[in-house]
Amino acid sequence: MTPKRKKTRKIYVGNVPVGGGSPVSVQSMTKTDTRNISATVRQIRALERAGCEIIRLAVPDMDAAKALGKIKKAVNIPVVADIHFNWRLALEAIRQGVDGLRINPGNIGAKWKIKEVVDALKDKNIPVRVGVNAGSLEKDLLRKYKHPTPEALVESAMRHIALLEEMDYRNIKVSLKASGVMATVSAYRLFSEKCDYPLHIGISEAGPQFSGTIKSSVGLGVLLWEGIGDTIRVSLTAPPVKEVRVAYEILRSLGLRKRGVEIISCPTCGRCQVNLKQLVSDAEKRLKDIEKPLTVAVMGCAVNGPGEAREADFGIAAGKGMGVIFKKGKIVGKAKENKLIDSLMKEIKGA
Repeated sequence: MTPKRKKTRKIYVGNVPVGGGSPVSVQSMTKTDTRNISATVRQIRALERAGCEIIRLAVPDMDAAKALGKIKKAVNIPVVADIHFNWRLALEAIRQGVDGLRINPGNIGAKWKIKEVVDALKDKNIPVRVGVNAGSLEKDLLRKYKHPTPEALVESAMRHIALLEEMDYRNIKVSLKASGVMATVSAYRLFSEKCDYPLHIGISEAGPQFSGTIKSSVGLGVLLWEGIGDTIRVSLTAPPVKEVRVAYEILRSLGLRKRGVEIISCPTCGRCQVNLKQLVSDAEKRLKDIEKPLTVAVMGCAVNGPGEAREADFGIAAGKGMGVIFKKGKIVGKAKENKLIDSLMKEIKGA
């Protein structure tokens, strides 16, 4: 059973469809200095290998904006420029050929500046993300609501959308992010009831890898289960490749995307007679670059091990210092503990 997606408009970020029933796309943001073209390209290529489908880059100044064209030519996924405060940076990013912008129209400045950006976006048919964050909410909304409440985030988004619609521009996706899980969930729920623009979902500043993964999984899992969300970014204080892998695990757990290997492994107990932690770690390292969707069980339990290994595409059911290898439900070999992963990989690569 997979979640029933809420119907939203479809837009395109480069060649990636967002909304309108398209697969939930996975994106990330570079953590390099955008002005350092070679480092930024290296990071994006690593993200491409991990399955990232849209990449966003910070554009703090004109040098960063002018670097976007060279970066875009060197990578294969759509490039989104993250712009704040300076409409000239948005115009330069568009000239450099980006596939999308992330802006808050309200902090770009005077209306004529916003119109210049919108006219340039229309001319190139480039979409924009109206990105509302609890940490940068307008001062009048903070005075009105006292805190960055879900209602305040939605009002901010609707205000920005109205500004763009007034200029006959609707090539829009929207995000409403807070660092609190339930505040974010509530904001997206409220907005989803009011509007059918596609939604970029994420928990803003989710935190370090461990706690941030949990917060993101809970919050985004709730939203996706309710059918809310068209593209996803997991925000972690960790390498961006980690963000992408967590995003795919969240989507896979809900049956929304299938990419790469899902490892099924037991937590171990007093019955385990192999170093299962090491076996699982070795399996993870050797399976991480496989894109084909597979389930692989690495089990050290005599109770559940054979059953889980039999149901997976490939599996190990370990006993005392050894184990048996399963392929599509059948035993295809045995090996000592120190050869189990080699034997498993041989079966997977030969399939």
